[in-house]
Amino acid sequence: MAVSLTESAAHRVRDFLKQRGRGLGLRVGIKKTGCSGYAYVIDYADSVTVDDAVFEAQGVRVIVDQDSLKLIDGTEVDFVKQGLNEAFKFRNPNVKGECGCGESFSV
Repeated sequence: MAVSLTESAAHRVRDFLKQRGRGLGLRVGIKKTGCSGYAYVIDYADSVTVDDAVFEAQGVRVIVDQDSLKLIDGTEVDFVKQGLNEAFKFRNPNVKGECGCGESFSV
């Protein structure tokens, strides 16, 4: 089981953690929402619990709670810039469908 980062995503996380002045890594999870069922939740982690899985990717810790890991195992997180927009993007091999706006997914 694992969640990984591209070099672009790892670079973004390292830069933000440095600017922030604290943090252990990137927390990735899911929540029930949207028209397709689930949406990704991403934040910077300041702590790790006993229920978290911790992965090392490109020199950055990726922290995922066990319930989310069941649905996002194997996901690669990328950070992309398109014109003035920039965002984390997810390549999740478990996704069976996405809503039209791309904000939620089903497994």
